[in-house]
Amino acid sequence: MVVRCLRFAVVYLMLGVGMGVAMGVTHRFEYAPVHAHVNLLGWVSLGLFALIYHVLPQAAMTRLARWHFWLHNTGVPVFMVSLLLLRGGVEGAETFVRLGGAVTFLGLVLFAINLLRTLAAANRTVARVE
Repeated sequence: MVVRCLRFAVVYLMLGVGMGVAMGVTHRFEYAPVHAHVNLLGWVSLGLFALIYHVLPQAAMTRLARWHFWLHNTGVPVFMVSLLLLRGGVEGAETFVRLGGAVTFLGLVLFAINLLRTLAAANRTVARVE
């Protein structure tokens, strides 16, 4: 899971940086929200997920982790492409912005549940040892 998250994070990093450079060169910043979300939900979030899954490998081995990963990486591209289209004036894209955002949010909820369960289990283990 760690390597998988890092691979996807690097792809999002390259997309985000490429968008930033393109916007800077062309002086067209109407896609700045997409650029920011690609960097935050893609590069930063997936990089942090990888670090957390590395520190808590028991969390990375769960079904919730797998669902989180795939929901996140299905939702974010739908969300970002739709937002790009919406910012470009395609009105029908709004439905897909909502759908992609909802799928991404669901993935993040599963990550949070997984992390909290893993931390609770680790806390119980430490309490038994003490």
